[in-house]
Amino acid sequence: MEFTEAYKQTGPCCFSPNARYIAVAVDYRLMIRDTLSFKVVQLFSCLDKISYIEWALDSEYILCGLYKRPMIQAWSLTQPEWTCKIDEGPAGIAYARWSPDSRHILTTSEFQLRLTVWSLVNTACVHVQWPKHGSKGVSFTKDGKFAAICTRRDCKDYINLLSCHSWEIMGVFAVDTLDMTDIQWSPDDSAIVIGDSPLEYKVLIYSPDGRCLFKYQAYESGLGVKSVSWSPCGQFLAVGSYDQMLRVLNHLTWKTFAEFMHLSTVRAPCCAAVFKEVDEPLQLDMSELCLDDDFMGGSDAPGGHFKVRYEVMEVPITFPFQKPPADKPNPKQGI
Repeated sequence: MEFTEAYKQTGPCCFSPNARYIAVAVDYRLMIRDTLSFKVVQLFSCLDKISYIEWALDSEYILCGLYKRPMIQAWSLTQPEWTCKIDEGPAGIAYARWSPDSRHILTTSEFQLRLTVWSLVNTACVHVQWPKHGSKGVSFTKDGKFAAICTRRDCKDYINLLSCHSWEIMGVFAVDTLDMTDIQWSPDDSAIVIGDSPLEYKVLIYSPDGRCLFKYQAYESGLGVKSVSWSPCGQFLAVGSYDQMLRVLNHLTWKTFAEFMHLSTVRAPCCAAVFKEVDEPLQLDMSELCLDDDFMGGSDAPGGHFKVRYEVMEVPITFPFQKPPADKPNPKQGI
């Protein structure tokens, strides 16, 4: 492996979507480097220490979250003189993200009071009241034309559908959840999957017009859904649960057609190769070296040097496994 020289970094760093640039935060400065030569392409100075950075999808704009202030600053690579500063005032800013068209910034205020869409084209802004989450609960269609936003009012969860062209609310419908965790559009933009609170096992699939297409519940009386993910083709929906099982649903019938479990022991026949990392003391030939007493006495180098190698393990192999306690929140689990 080849390594570049070390460059200073005190904050986040992020590659651009087109992989041509890497943005590095150094205190209040944002450095844009070329990924091949690592030369500084642009240097921007922000008003405070950079807590968060995110590239626009077209790799032309980049935003910096100054959450201590709190404030958002955005910059353009093609127009270095162009500047943008977003300040929500007393409401504060908890999170910021780009829209798919790379010309709008969505910010969520502190305590989820409102979600604001800021236009970089005409400086207009649109507000959505009571977003459910700060950094989650917003999903865009694959073509970037519509957005689904989780909101909550009067102790009830809702989905707001917005047009990403005018940012007008196209529809609002309530969902049958206890405490909605997140939403995802399907890759073909035909359905929205919603996960409920881990306290109640429930996965809901809704159509964009608010019809509940399917309600999935694998079991009762236990911690429920941990994560949900669509396959890139949109034909399968994977549901990871707290019972260590992964269940895959078919998008036509919404029935379970496959179940997978993390096994703590791998047995034959098995086509997987398992490598174990082994540390070995580095054997140095010191017979021809001559060091004076002052050097040996003043040396504060670490006591031992090691080299690392990997051994192919023979099956069966048992991994360190921890069963999650049922009476504690957020348990450590798995391998």
